[in-house]
Amino acid sequence: MYVQHTLLTSAVLSALAVMSAAAFAQTENKALPEVVVTATPFNANEGAQILAPAKVLSGDELRNKLGSSIGDTLSHELGVSASGFGAGASRPIIRGLEGPRVKILQNGMSVSDVSGLSNDHAVATEASTARQIEILRGPAALLYGSGAIGGLVNIVNDRIPTVLEAKPTGEAEVRYGTVDKAKSLSLSADGSAGPIGLHVDSNSRHADDYGIPGFKVLNDPTSASGTLPLSYTRESSLGVGASYISGWGHIGASVGTLDNRYGIPTTAGSQIDQSQTRYDIDALVREPFAAFETFKFKLGYTDYKHTELDLTDVPQTNFSNKTLETRWELTHKPLAGWHGTFGVQTEDTKFSALSAGTGGPDTVPVTKSSSVAGFIVEERDFGPVRMNAGLRLESTKRRPVTGQDRSFDLASYTAGGLWAFMPGYGLGATASVAQRAPAIEELYSGGPHDATGTFDKGNPDLQKETSRNIELTLQKTEGLVRWKTNVFENHVKHFIFGQITGNKLDDNGDIGGDFNERIFSQADATIRGAEAEISYNLRGEGGSLRGFADTSRGRLDNAGNLPLQPATRFGIEAGYKQGPWRSGMTLLHAQGQDRLASFETTETPAYTQLDANLSYTQRYGTYQVTWFAIAKNLLNQDIRLSTSVLKDVAPLPGRNLIIGARTMF
Repeated sequence: MYVQHTLLTSAVLSALAVMSAAAFAQTENKALPEVVVTATPFNANEGAQILAPAKVLSGDELRNKLGSSIGDTLSHELGVSASGFGAGASRPIIRGLEGPRVKILQNGMSVSDVSGLSNDHAVATEASTARQIEILRGPAALLYGSGAIGGLVNIVNDRIPTVLEAKPTGEAEVRYGTVDKAKSLSLSADGSAGPIGLHVDSNSRHADDYGIPGFKVLNDPTSASGTLPLSYTRESSLGVGASYISGWGHIGASVGTLDNRYGIPTTAGSQIDQSQTRYDIDALVREPFAAFETFKFKLGYTDYKHTELDLTDVPQTNFSNKTLETRWELTHKPLAGWHGTFGVQTEDTKFSALSAGTGGPDTVPVTKSSSVAGFIVEERDFGPVRMNAGLRLESTKRRPVTGQDRSFDLASYTAGGLWAFMPGYGLGATASVAQRAPAIEELYSGGPHDATGTFDKGNPDLQKETSRNIELTLQKTEGLVRWKTNVFENHVKHFIFGQITGNKLDDNGDIGGDFNERIFSQADATIRGAEAEISYNLRGEGGSLRGFADTSRGRLDNAGNLPLQPATRFGIEAGYKQGPWRSGMTLLHAQGQDRLASFETTETPAYTQLDANLSYTQRYGTYQVTWFAIAKNLLNQDIRLSTSVLKDVAPLPGRNLIIGARTMF
């Protein structure tokens, strides 16, 4: 089998090399379009970031990489891996940091779900109706929350319109996947009625348990094979928005609902029934006062809940999270050469994880949290050097109905510079300090968590985390050939992690049950890593190539490795675009991961993943229709993620052919 895979890989790469060489000769040396990152203070293009490297997925690239979850969709991006808790729940892991250290936004506001609390909780937003997905790696994300010391992901769906469309426009897509008999339909449309902009988006996905190439349990021929039990997903969403748009700016509102039910393929098995209703208000005023360019105001209210069910659909635990968030921003005109944005952000939440049978606080008690933060970011050019500095001060309070109240004063700041030593070339450095308050479950957990099979014990005396990060960047951001390299080192004081003790507890916390005891602990940690990529003609007509690699290593000081560390990866992408045709292939190799934490017992084997895509676009009057085919895991490898707590019992899907059609009007 290994010989066959090697021969197939060699043949594919040889064919791509010939195809690309022929295409390169036909490609004109022309400028490539830039993509604007909205989750930055100055809406700069993705190649000009100072505070953090940025990546934007949009257009055909986003549609070809679209998966069943946000984590799956982004798992091949530089420095990004996924938690891989089955098809329904997979969250991005950025530079080895996960959970509450990676913030998920929707249109610049928190999704306000509970996916950061545990890997079995799905992210409560939908990528299939997104216009683009933005990734910011590094502590620049502190502008949206002091806890996001790893980075942030912003899903942009433009649910509140900001421009008036002259005629109705939109996009609809239908697709079918063979590995799980997945059927999905998504729609997004915009229009206007006088000065009122209108928007609607919807999505529906139904997928059965997915096929796997080997056995459910690694190296266990007695375990399930053929399909992975409890890997199904059922999801639907609907969003509508409207706004009044004029020359002075806009003001609008939206409402969105999401319903999601999916299986948890643990050894014991579990299911989650999730729902969320979200309300948003967004306003922008141009030149509100003298010396100011814009005033922005955002408000979001989210009512989130999910129930964890056993295999007979009996509820076990009810999770609830209600959040009210506001954000105020003023961008001033250049003053003494400095251009900047400052503002205030507030958040109030009410969270609980209660027993479905008794209503008691068997997992996490009802806890109210509040935070108030002020932030400022300033930027200035000094000749060929662009400097940027930011500061965020935040006060956070946790108030459980039973237990100890906690308050945390957080100070986060960052400074960086990018030296354009030649046109199109930049050398950058960033230094930052970011602080994070312990999350609710880290402080107050005290009971069984059925979906993860753990009995979690929080510590109300935990201290705040303090991250000190330094990063160096060398990049070329213009022309057909572009490249960048990043190296970073992150020291985290009082790093919080869940330590598996080896004890087996019952529902009451006594020795002798089936739950793994997990105690939230603290120790100093260091994460080091490097990333590099080089691309040729990534967005132009003709052939394109991209090579990339990333690695990171996290260690607890004097206490071994951090758990669930990502594997070192290497990859190559090749594509061809000409007229209505688009095609591409991606080959990703992940090395075996044997850097285990003290309580981890099994190494993660290496794997090679080969994906491909082909599409053809044609016009029918005013409509544009794209027919596409996407193949994932063509080598049908048994892929297990070192970043997944289920790596030994839940491999990724086997070979999958996705076919579909997309229309734009």
